[in-house]
Amino acid sequence: MPDLNQPADREEVAALRAIVEGTAGHTGEEFFRSLVRNLSAATGVPNAFVAEFAEQKTRIRSLAFWQNGAFLPPDEWELAGTPCEDVLAGRFCHHPTGVSEKFPKDAGVESYLGVPLRDASGAVLGHLAVFDARPMPAEPRLLYTFQIFAARAAAELDRLRMDRMLRDSEERFRDLFEEAPVAYVHEDMESRFIRANRTALRVLGLKPEEAVGTVGMSLVPDTPDAQRLVKEAFASVGRGTDTGGVVLELRRKDDGRPIWVQWWSRPDRGGQFTRTVFIDVTERVLMEREQARLRQQNVYLQEELKAAHNFDEIVGQSPALVSVLQRVSKVAGTDSTVLITGETGTGKELVARAVHSAGPRKAKPLIKLNCAALPTTLVESELFGHEKGAFTGAVARKPGRFELADGGTLFLDEVGELSLEAQAKLLRVLQEREFERVGGTAPVKVDVRVIAATNRDLAQLAKQGTFRDDLLYRLNVFPVRLPALRERPGDIPLLVRFFLGKLSGRLGKRIERVSGETLDALVGYDWPGNIRELENVIERAAILSDGPELVIDPDVLPVTRGGDAPAGAGGQSLVAVEADHIRSVLAQTGWVIEGPNGAATVLGLHPNTLRSRMKKLGILRPS
Repeated sequence: MPDLNQPADREEVAALRAIVEGTAGHTGEEFFRSLVRNLSAATGVPNAFVAEFAEQKTRIRSLAFWQNGAFLPPDEWELAGTPCEDVLAGRFCHHPTGVSEKFPKDAGVESYLGVPLRDASGAVLGHLAVFDARPMPAEPRLLYTFQIFAARAAAELDRLRMDRMLRDSEERFRDLFEEAPVAYVHEDMESRFIRANRTALRVLGLKPEEAVGTVGMSLVPDTPDAQRLVKEAFASVGRGTDTGGVVLELRRKDDGRPIWVQWWSRPDRGGQFTRTVFIDVTERVLMEREQARLRQQNVYLQEELKAAHNFDEIVGQSPALVSVLQRVSKVAGTDSTVLITGETGTGKELVARAVHSAGPRKAKPLIKLNCAALPTTLVESELFGHEKGAFTGAVARKPGRFELADGGTLFLDEVGELSLEAQAKLLRVLQEREFERVGGTAPVKVDVRVIAATNRDLAQLAKQGTFRDDLLYRLNVFPVRLPALRERPGDIPLLVRFFLGKLSGRLGKRIERVSGETLDALVGYDWPGNIRELENVIERAAILSDGPELVIDPDVLPVTRGGDAPAGAGGQSLVAVEADHIRSVLAQTGWVIEGPNGAATVLGLHPNTLRSRMKKLGILRPS
């Protein structure tokens, strides 16, 4: 212990107190400046400095330099040829005299005292030194005190270096966080954002000032599938487990556009926050969906091909048909909606295919939906598709006919059979060019040309309130009426030859001609079932024919045109006989036409065929 009664001891304690008090309230640069200033004052040596290694270990850089009562600006110098070289080699160095003689670079310096500054591992970081133009005799106690404060300086220098390394590391990680090509989000367990990097802001459509406090769950669309996935994902995070690779559907904050992200999230150890990473996989998801749509479209088209449609093989040259084809050629090159009307079997689908094939969308698909062939409950799903879980049995998302026809044409056959609810939704698609899937909330944009067909009088249905006026106006942009086969009897021989050509290969028979009587009978028949009925009659006759000539049994065509009707028994024409027979059957059935006990069933006719015959024969129900 120092003896305070001794002058030397009192001076040593005073020196220690001066250095301690001078450096106690400082850190960093201020600590080193205070240290060298107070060290100079306490030791009576006018020059003191503290320095560290520069980037190259052959040079030294001053942290604070006190000389003759003033601070010098920071400086850097070579170690070689200076007393600092020995200190930084790890040795305590004291030159009481003769410094300038030993080290010519330090002219005017007589004495030097230096102590290395070491970190906790013993590595030399720099040194603390004093020098004087006067001799500096060795004083053990003062040298010991000098070493103590050198140790304090070493600790501060080590702290500063660690601080600098930490700042550099934080800066690198900050750059990595902000500039990373993947999205990073720090959020709480309620999915409330605490911090988000630039990629996350860009993907989610967030402004920087909107990020903090945004609830991630609010960006999930209100669809059963999306809500189920995100709840399952957050439940796993809440259990403290990693969640990785889940594809979630979101909506951008700025414009509401749908996006899909692949999501990874891990809770922190305290279970209060999560670290979430996600990548934008919207292009991949849309591509996969487009591939699925194309696969379904391909399946649909393959089924269409198997149905052996005639496509553009419209046969005939009668004025009535030529007029129709001229109208078709004019409207085909446009994108206008077309409404094709005509009796059953007149070839409305064939004309729809002709309009599509001659138009600008011919490279895209023509998708067909028979509105009368589906239950009312399924028409909406078939038209617009449905989301997974939208109803019982909806085990996966399914695109509707509008999506399949995107860029192409949608043919709605028997459009008059749509329910009023489906009509309203169809009208919206025609007006807005967008729709929502069953069970969905996000609108789906489509570019589809619509061609509709019906054998019913839509104007009359509109008056009766079973068909919407506004939908009729939207569909009836360009009407095309197909003539019944009885209005174009001159085309019947051409059609007969065409059907025989198709049947020859399929039936394995070669029928080269048609008898005159058969052809007269075919031309003279009214064809209430139109071209479809003619094709069926020709096929039946071809099957029954034994030779190269087509012969039709008289029972096949029991009715001929009124003007050419031969006389029947008792001088009564066949037309009159037929009319009397129909009236008799109608009387027996109470004038009920359809149903299992109706007149059509008794006569073996289609109800529409019977109505056509009644109209032609002038048969009216008696009042």
